[in-house]
Amino acid sequence: MNGADPDRWSGVAANWAELWGGFSDPARRALVEHADVGPGTRVLDVGCGSGEFLALLADLGAEAVGVDPAPGMVAVARRSLPDADIREGDFSALPWPDGTFDVVTAVNSLQFADDMVAALREATRVLRPGGRIGIANWAEAALNDLDTIEDAVALAAGEKPRRGGDYRRAGGLQSLFARAGLEVTAAGLVETPWRAADEDTLVRGVLLGDDAARVAAVRDVVVEAAQPFRTADGGYLLRNAFRYAVGHDRTT
Repeated sequence: MNGADPDRWSGVAANWAELWGGFSDPARRALVEHADVGPGTRVLDVGCGSGEFLALLADLGAEAVGVDPAPGMVAVARRSLPDADIREGDFSALPWPDGTFDVVTAVNSLQFADDMVAALREATRVLRPGGRIGIANWAEAALNDLDTIEDAVALAAGEKPRRGGDYRRAGGLQSLFARAGLEVTAAGLVETPWRAADEDTLVRGVLLGDDAARVAAVRDVVVEAAQPFRTADGGYLLRNAFRYAVGHDRTT
């Protein structure tokens, strides 16, 4: 599913949690490691979605706080973590005062900000002096099997395949950090495979958020494009990757 419409994300919140909730855990764990998150660390996850990263952070003993623009996502996250501080909001104006957090993270969410550099500066505002920012996003299309399938769907529908921006390429996040006045302390690439147990799960995951008419129109395209990723047990394994960067304000 593409786009930043909070209503659309709210409408698929439960299915997102089921199908994609734990998908980016390898990237989340990289941020935890390189941002030095541990017991007592106060972490804000921006674009927290259905709350899987918050749960991971809480299991580590961190104080996990979340914000997401989609009310439906916030509701799902609150059901999973009833004692956590989870609010509606986005990167443009985080609803906390200056210097509140030790770490701010964003996994697969920075790209939805109207201005990614301004969003990083807003994240810096709510960090204490010396605090860390950790960002992780999809890597370039060539490293993602999901892009192969989505490209086939777009072409079948007479649309231009989406490619994202420079932030997806090697060095892209580092460039954004530099423009926001941040010094990068760690950056890298992690594999984020996604598995579907069967054809129906594959189609539900790839076409999440699409209406019934579009699903019916392109279902066969999805299945055909996914044939190279079929596994011996009848499921599917899509090999994907995320790029991440961790840094801090140069002035602190």
